[in-house]
Amino acid sequence: MIEALDQPFIQRALAAGILVGALGSYFGVFVVQRGLSFLGDGLAHAAFGGVALGLLLGMEPLWVAVPFTVAVALGISWVRERTRLGADTAIGIFFSVSVALGVVFLSMTGRYTADAFTFLFGSILAVSEADLLVMSLVALATALGWRLWGRWAYATFDRELALADHLPVVRDDYFLTAYIAVAIVVGVKLVGIILITAFLVIPAATAHLFARSFTGMTVLAESLSVTSSLVGLALSYQLDIPSGATIILVQAASFFASMALTRVVRHP
Repeated sequence: MIEALDQPFIQRALAAGILVGALGSYFGVFVVQRGLSFLGDGLAHAAFGGVALGLLLGMEPLWVAVPFTVAVALGISWVRERTRLGADTAIGIFFSVSVALGVVFLSMTGRYTADAFTFLFGSILAVSEADLLVMSLVALATALGWRLWGRWAYATFDRELALADHLPVVRDDYFLTAYIAVAIVVGVKLVGIILITAFLVIPAATAHLFARSFTGMTVLAESLSVTSSLVGLALSYQLDIPSGATIILVQAASFFASMALTRVVRHP
């Protein structure tokens, strides 16, 4: 693996793994703590519609998928706020429409392209400099919005009290949903639309087993996600197996090992 570090595509893959691992776990703690796993799955499939539209227009798929998926995320939040429908119902509606649009857009291209396959199943070794640029911009936007983290955490644990303190909870929810959408889109090139939800959920769920505070959960989730990305990439290179799936399996192994460890500690 050491000699492979001289290869530009390996360097890009490592950088992408670190960036997306950090982004995914940063927002993944909110996904886990707020019970939004289905939202993550719905937005991942919404990204399929954006990718297909980008392929139809002959544009870079990520540049189209980002605004498309953010629009879907905001639409879900708007329907949830303006109607008595449950969040799962709103997600299901937009989920179905986005996938249907994706199928239509792909059919209009005249062929089911290899690029679409890459986004469905992920290919971290195919990450380009343009992909890294998008990921870096998202990381920068996340860093610039660090003040929102405290309000998101407050509303996560006591939404009613946050509203009573006159915090802009509803507006912050829109921002959080949009950020989650963008984090999902930039991650699909690595692990694919099918597996990206696990990338969000598993490190945060593992951290939840140990953390005693939300800050601690966030830091631990970030560490686990980045480490699993690097370990998974190294294993996939050595074993010549798909990188995205290997990263997810490493994350899953750490979760089940952590679960077993916490059970031993609690019930020696």
